[in-house]
Amino acid sequence: MITLLRQSNVFEPEPLGKKDILVLGEKIGAITDPDKIKIDGLEVNIIDAADKIVVPGFIDSHVHLLGGGGEGGPATRAPEMTIEDIISSGVTTVIGCLGTDGVTRHMESLLAKARGLEEEGIASYIFSGSYDIPVRTITGSVRSDLVLIDKVIGAGEIAISDHRSSQPTFEEIARLAAECRVGGMLGGKAGILHLHLGDGPRGLEMLFRLIKETEIPPTQVIPTHVNRNRQLLEEAMEFVLSGGYIDITAGIPADPQDKTSVSLETALQRCLEKQIPLERITVSSDSNGSIPLYDNQGKLLGLTIATQKDLLEKLRALIEKNILSLPDALRLFSTNAAHFYKLDQKGKIQAGKDADLLLLDKQYNLTDSFAQGKRVLAEGKLVAKGTFSP
Repeated sequence: MITLLRQSNVFEPEPLGKKDILVLGEKIGAITDPDKIKIDGLEVNIIDAADKIVVPGFIDSHVHLLGGGGEGGPATRAPEMTIEDIISSGVTTVIGCLGTDGVTRHMESLLAKARGLEEEGIASYIFSGSYDIPVRTITGSVRSDLVLIDKVIGAGEIAISDHRSSQPTFEEIARLAAECRVGGMLGGKAGILHLHLGDGPRGLEMLFRLIKETEIPPTQVIPTHVNRNRQLLEEAMEFVLSGGYIDITAGIPADPQDKTSVSLETALQRCLEKQIPLERITVSSDSNGSIPLYDNQGKLLGLTIATQKDLLEKLRALIEKNILSLPDALRLFSTNAAHFYKLDQKGKIQAGKDADLLLLDKQYNLTDSFAQGKRVLAEGKLVAKGTFSP
C-alpha cells in the first residue's frame, strides 16, 4: 500500500513545517516539500492533511496488557487491554508487564497477548517478571529470555520500596541489573531493569547504591511511578542528574491536600525548575493496572484502573498550560522511549523509519493514526479492530 499525506504540518518531533509524507508499506519512504512527489501508474491513497499536525505515534512503555490489580481478591483483577483502546489513545507501540499478580497471570500468556496485538496492528514488546524476585521468566532466566525471545526487552516491573514487593535485597537487585545488562548485550537489546516504586521510605536508595557500589551504568535501570509522592520525585530528579532515566506516570492524580502524589504537569514543572534534562524522562500510562488506595496500616480502601486515554489528555494539558512546547512534549511521549529502549525504527518521523504517525487537529485532538504504515484510525473512526470485536 502506498499512502501520500499532503500538506501536513510535521513535527519530527522538531517542527519541519509543511511537508508531504510518502508511506511505502510499513516505512516512511520520503518527506518532501509539498507537491514534489509524483507517482504515475500505481494506486496511491492520497490524504489531504493540510489542516492537520502530524506527530510520531506514542510509545507507552508501561502497560498491563493482561490487566493488573487483584489486590482486593479475584473480583478486582483488571481486564485485558484491547487494540481499540490502544489505537484510540494515540499509542502505536506498547511494552507490557505483569504487576502484583504473577500467579494467575503468566509470562507465556503475556507473550501470547503481545503477539496477538502485533497481528492486530500494534508493535508490542514485554518485560520478563512481575513484582517478585525470583523473576518469573519464559526460558528459565532473564538473560536467556533477552537472548532467545524476540519480544522481551528487559525485566520488570520489579517492585521495591513497596509493601507489596518481595522485599528484595540490594544484592538481588544488583544481580538482576547485571543479568539485564549482559542479556541485553548478547541479544542486541536495551536490557532494561524496570522498577516499580512504592511509597516506602527507602525510595531510590538501592539505585544510588547501584551507582556507587557497582560498575553497572545508571542507564541500565529505570524507576517508574516516581511522581507517587513529592519526596520520591525529588530523589528521582537526583537520579537523573546522576546519569539515569526516570518514568513518570501520566494518570497519577494530584493529592487534593498537596501532600503526596504529584500530577504529571506539576512534576514536569519541578523538573524544569531544577534544570533536569527532558531527554532523560519518559511518560507512560500504567494502563489497565490498578490504582489502589491504602490506609496507614496497609488496609485496602478501594481501587480504580489506570487508562491510556490519559496520554492524549496530558499532552494537550502540557501544551495549553504552556509547560512544554509540542516538540518537547513529543519527546516525553515517544522519542525518548524509542532511544532508551533501543527501538531504533520508532519515535521520529524520518525516511526509513516505521510509519507510526498521528494526525491531530489544531486543538490536539486525535483524528487519524497509522501504525507501521497501516491506517488504523480514519477521521475519528476505528479501522483496525480486534479479532473478536463486533
